[in-house]
Amino acid sequence: MTDRDDPILPNTRIVARREFVERVRSRPFFASTLLLASLAVFVAFLPVVIRLIDRGTTTTIAIVADDLELADRSATVMGGFLNLADGGSGGKSYDFVVTDDRDGIVGDVGAGVYDGAIVATRDADGRLDFTFLTGQGIGSDRTQFVAIGTLAVAILEWSESNQATGGIPFLQPGFQVLAAAGPNAGGVPLGAPEIASRQLFGTVLVVVLFLTIVIYGMWVAAGVAVEKETRVMELLISAASPTQLVLGKVVGIGLAGLVQYLAILLPALLALAIQDTVARAFGLAAGAGAPLAGIAPPLFVAYGAFFVLGFTLYALIYAAAGSLVSRVEDLQVIALPMSLIGIAGYLQAVLALSGGLSGLLQLSSLVPFWSPFVMFTRLTVGRVEAWELVVAYGLLVVAIVLVAALAIRVYTAGVILYGQRPGPGKLIRAILAPGD
Repeated sequence: MTDRDDPILPNTRIVARREFVERVRSRPFFASTLLLASLAVFVAFLPVVIRLIDRGTTTTIAIVADDLELADRSATVMGGFLNLADGGSGGKSYDFVVTDDRDGIVGDVGAGVYDGAIVATRDADGRLDFTFLTGQGIGSDRTQFVAIGTLAVAILEWSESNQATGGIPFLQPGFQVLAAAGPNAGGVPLGAPEIASRQLFGTVLVVVLFLTIVIYGMWVAAGVAVEKETRVMELLISAASPTQLVLGKVVGIGLAGLVQYLAILLPALLALAIQDTVARAFGLAAGAGAPLAGIAPPLFVAYGAFFVLGFTLYALIYAAAGSLVSRVEDLQVIALPMSLIGIAGYLQAVLALSGGLSGLLQLSSLVPFWSPFVMFTRLTVGRVEAWELVVAYGLLVVAIVLVAALAIRVYTAGVILYGQRPGPGKLIRAILAPGD
């Protein structure tokens, strides 16, 4: 039975249904889904756990100002006010240090010398402006407290000036947050919740994407290898063509993976949604902040598209790899190169998330095997032009079509060489052989 003799859809649907039902009904699928969902919920609540532990730590913040008197007063007022407002747990939660190294303060925060820094200025009208440089360890709750502290400084300044001159209206102090380390370091002002949530969002979803591709890709490869080892393929190839078998396996196993993925993701999102309520229940007055702050719905849509396209591309390759071995034990060796390609994309995504945008990362974000990782990471930190996104998706679709054609040829070659240990020469000849 050849590809030309039968329509693709009916048999592909039958194969896909078989693969989907077989996996979803298995006990390992249920157990792994429950375990991974529990782990995802724990990770979602991890910021609350960390903040509970963090109650006894001290955040060191440097204060820089051209007016030394303003710097000293800011340190005194904010230290007294914030340590009192933080609950009186017996130690200082904030330590404010005055420094005159204005040029090197960003580097000091980025290097971890200080957890954060405040640059205070006073304009000609007497209005105070504060720029808060945040390091990697500053959470959104402490940033909110610092903002309140700067307001206390401004109120005290206004009160004293009003007593001396009288009738001066109160001017709301300016307060902006800049990242001194991590994504957007020194770039466009973003609130600390947006910086933190985007970084967390990008990191978690890129990790999930990588694990999904590796785990479910190996499912596809193992499914093919098991059929060859148990001689089930002898029955399958008499009822369906290689094209139908390859596409059916990718669709069926992909849908099973998607069901598990949603069963893991939805409880985690629900946990994130109630994270602030849980934090308040434990007496964390400022809550956990906004864990999804700055995450717009289009970002979820973009991730979904990269998830589907990226999985399809890698699953086709894994299906071809599985058809080349006769025993499941041999699968690890032949699947290793595909895993290395995915690891390379994941590592570049980590670089794109934590640092600047180099020419290499910009190019990598367009390469189909890496774009699901790198381009999505660039999206989370806002460094993508519209044309780049269109090109990345377009190249992914083209790559899927080309790889699907190649995977079907390789699968067909595996069928032709069924029962043999194919060498490179035999394999290449079988792939290049004209179809029936």
